[in-house]
Order: sequence, then structure tokens, then C-alpha cells
Amino acid sequence: MFNKVVVGGTFNILHKGHEEILKTAFKLGKSVIIGLTSDEFANRFRAVKTLEYENRKENLIEFIENLNSGKEYSVIEISDSYGIATIDPEIDCIVVSEETLLRAEEINAIRFKKGLLKLVVVVVPIVFAEDGKAISGDRITKGEINGEGRIL
Repeated sequence: MFNKVVVGGTFNILHKGHEEILKTAFKLGKSVIIGLTSDEFANRFRAVKTLEYENRKENLIEFIENLNSGKEYSVIEISDSYGIATIDPEIDCIVVSEETLLRAEEINAIRFKKGLLKLVVVVVPIVFAEDGKAISGDRITKGEINGEGRIL
């Protein structure tokens, strides 16, 4: 078990893929830090505006509380792709999806340059919907699938 696990994202529309990432983080860590993107950063590269930070944070906390992990966690605002992961020497693990593995490798390169220990990277496989395509918030927003990946 790791002392401090970090995970990050926009968490705009929570779905089964997010659940798998969060469950993994809480399973592996004594404590978990969730970096939640700021409104400005979350909307920088999106065609559709995300929910406001406070709404996403409330939804995320409710989602986490329903996991019943009982472990210590914090949700912090991040305004870039790296967040606290490149500066906190106590973090020892990062949980990412297959889609964000490259970001974890970049974080480890930055940590190495700063003289910090590299993080153990745990990759959670992409969760697929009934149609064999990845579950995503965009697909849910478009009404193609629900948060469990069922076709609508």
C-alpha cells in the first residue's frame, strides 16, 4: 500500500471509468489527493463548456463518499496538467487511465529533474460501453450512452 496516491482530471460527468480510477486509487493508498481542474483549464481545449468547478467538486465528493472507502482524501484545484504531483515529495503513486499515461511519464520526468523520487504509475484500463467504444463524458452528454456504458 502507498502512503499518498494522486489522481487528476476534470470529472465533468462522472461515469464508470472515473469510478474504476477512483476505486483503484483508494484501494492502493492510505490517503488520496484528487486534483480537479480549474474552470479555466477545464474549458481551454473543449468545444462544450464544463460544469463549474464547485459543481464538479460537489459531485466528485458525493461520488467518493458513495465508494465507502473510509480513507482520508482531499480535492484540490489544479490549473495545469501536472498539479501537485510534481512538487509533493510525499506522493508515491499516481493512478491514470491508458489515455493519460503520457502525462504520468511527464510528471515523473519533472520529478526526476527536481530530485524527487519517481512515482509508481498504475494504469487503469479504459472502460468500454456496450458498443465496444470507450465510455466518456462527451458520449454521455451527446445521449449515446449512460454513465454505466449502456446504449440509450
